[in-house]
Amino acid sequence: MKLNKIYKVGYIGISLVLILLVSCKTGKTASHPKEQSNEQLVDKVYPLLDTENSRWFFFSSASRPFGMVNLSPDTAINGDWGGGYKSNIDTIKGFSHIHEWQMSGVSVMPVTISSENKVTIFKDFYSKFSHQTEKITPGYHSLILDRYKITTELTSTKRVGFHRYTFPVNAQKTILFNLNTVLGPCDNTNGKLEKNNDYELSGSLVLSTNFRRPKPLTVFYKIKFNEPITSIEHNDATGNYLVNLGKTDKKLLMKVGISYTSVENASINIQQELPHWDFDKVVTESKTEWNNLLGRIKVEGGTETDQRRFYTDLWHALQGRKMISDANGAYPDNTGEKFRIGQLPLNENGKPKFNQYNSDSFWGAQWTINTLWGLVYPEIMEEFVHSLMQYYKDGGMIPRGPSGGNDTYVMTGASTTPFIVSAIQKGLIKEDLESIYVALKKNHMLNGIMGKAGYEHNTNSGGGLKYYMEKGFVPYPLPDGEFGSHQDGASMTLEYAYQDWTLAQLAKKLNHEEDYKYFLARSKNYQNVFDKTVGWMRPKDVDGKWRENFDPYQYENGFIESNGAQSTWFVPHDINGLVELMGGKEKAIEKLNTQFETAKKQNFTSGISHDAELHPEFSRIPINFGNQPSIQTSYIFNLLGRPDLTQYWTRNVVKETFSGLAPNTGYNGDEDQGLMGSLNVLLKIGLFQMNGGTEENPEYLIGSPLFNKVSIQLNPKYYKGKNFVIEAINNSAENVYINEIKYNNQPLKNFSISQKDITSGGELILEMADKPKH
Repeated sequence: MKLNKIYKVGYIGISLVLILLVSCKTGKTASHPKEQSNEQLVDKVYPLLDTENSRWFFFSSASRPFGMVNLSPDTAINGDWGGGYKSNIDTIKGFSHIHEWQMSGVSVMPVTISSENKVTIFKDFYSKFSHQTEKITPGYHSLILDRYKITTELTSTKRVGFHRYTFPVNAQKTILFNLNTVLGPCDNTNGKLEKNNDYELSGSLVLSTNFRRPKPLTVFYKIKFNEPITSIEHNDATGNYLVNLGKTDKKLLMKVGISYTSVENASINIQQELPHWDFDKVVTESKTEWNNLLGRIKVEGGTETDQRRFYTDLWHALQGRKMISDANGAYPDNTGEKFRIGQLPLNENGKPKFNQYNSDSFWGAQWTINTLWGLVYPEIMEEFVHSLMQYYKDGGMIPRGPSGGNDTYVMTGASTTPFIVSAIQKGLIKEDLESIYVALKKNHMLNGIMGKAGYEHNTNSGGGLKYYMEKGFVPYPLPDGEFGSHQDGASMTLEYAYQDWTLAQLAKKLNHEEDYKYFLARSKNYQNVFDKTVGWMRPKDVDGKWRENFDPYQYENGFIESNGAQSTWFVPHDINGLVELMGGKEKAIEKLNTQFETAKKQNFTSGISHDAELHPEFSRIPINFGNQPSIQTSYIFNLLGRPDLTQYWTRNVVKETFSGLAPNTGYNGDEDQGLMGSLNVLLKIGLFQMNGGTEENPEYLIGSPLFNKVSIQLNPKYYKGKNFVIEAINNSAENVYINEIKYNNQPLKNFSISQKDITSGGELILEMADKPKH
């Protein structure tokens, strides 16, 4: 999914100024990795990456992995795209606690009151700040508000924001609560705040609806201070509140507990997660939690910048999708006609068995989080499956992008099917497989989620599923009219065919032979939109006629957020069948290689674009690593018998598109809540799953790792092996080709390795060279 501006970007070299900026953010100067052997992995993360092109939920600082609270400063608040913390804007407009898919809330601002601003402070409270006095690490953010000379420090637990403010001596300590404001993707309305006692406040606000999330959602909050409240003022014109707290020299501490169910549960979240007032302890605990997750993958070799960028990518892969359930398991259920408070199942200790989650689309997850989470963080993948199934139990449908307790129907297809099937095939989900299958199958049939286009809430026509089932393809345009977004029939046909194949694999596993044959047959429908006369996937109208004057490089000409050249390769389940349509392997290799040669001139990305019509020359790129539809293409060469081209092009993509550390570059598109961060990690360690790990004993394709050594710590709850290690001997920027490959001293011939072999633990040895071995 994409942003609403276009920049012709690729790899942007880092100037001396940017290197100095990076150094000042971490308090360290750039040096060789060996000289920083005592540095913790969390210190390698560069939070400012791509923050000039930010999105409301993209930036993170004072947050925990997948935490409900994502506390950070906001420099731009009018909209999702380009909202949140944009590092090229020098004005703080508040510190808000929720930066999530179609959700925001609870913006606060420490201020000082004087005779000059007492009248205007309710509406004039923004402050300049400088990056020179700013410190950001995962779990912590500090900056100085120049206007007020206040040092602000932020950290958090999963569900509680924790603030520490140092005011000027003898200043009136005041917190402004901006509870009725546009904040990112939605308006905060009906904001209320009331005093409970001299140290505590509580309140709520309502997140307004939009076409993505058409039901309102209430955010509840409980606030606690370490010193007494002296007075509260309310301004009717703005709806803002001023909370005054005296003039002591003591540092002001404030806890803000969040809940989507009740003030009581917001208070319980504080009681369970933050019963003390030790701010530094919370910062340390947050750092430890991030270190533990980042430390599941240890890399050696490469440059210092390579390593820092890698752990920044990995950090992004572990956030974005946020929990919405309370510490006691209460959660908002908006799937029915009326809002209700749901309750997650509890274990023998009275704790929730899993958390309920908010999430942007799983569109593209098959090539990103499916593989990374499934191998390195299986507990996270398992928990998300349970969460998705909870939505099914509540509302009768597995969602593809839930927000505020209900699906937004973002993007198209049944994108969660490959995710769930992959978790089952990897042995992460072992119980209730029949009921899961029934739920998944429902999404692939009429009145299921495949029948819905993007954001189609009240009908089931925009997905064109009835035509797919009757004719074997989704027509473009749909004769039924507009029912939502992304009604691009050729792409829908390709997506549905792949997702049908993944469901067929689960049917086979559960011995549903008739279903297996049925969905396997449907998975061949991609063949119905391949035009052999032009050599591309091509849209058809409802009568089966090819789209006239078809241009395979035209953006969204029957293809979702892509063009025909990019999407022609979207057959991850049957590359051999696609090759046959193309006239054989040699023709397919030549075709794909030519596309890469052309895309290289544009650094393999169309740039950051939500409206590609502004710059059509950018969107005509034949391979685009700035968005999900063609991010698998470099690994297709492995399946065409040319692993050397996989190695060559993947290392080129990493170098030109996904290298470097700077605020003005990073992902060259929408990072999409961990999807593109995960892709970066996989490309850099040299592992990839073409079909998303959905077949029996899933296969990993082997590529050219960026690092000399990659050590993956396996989770003993799920896998019997202790570590999986990749060692690339003689690896360098020039030596990108694998000449010899062994696993546990046994030769591997097909540049692939199975789930069972990897998770049993062992060492993959790659002999690297500057020329391919033929």
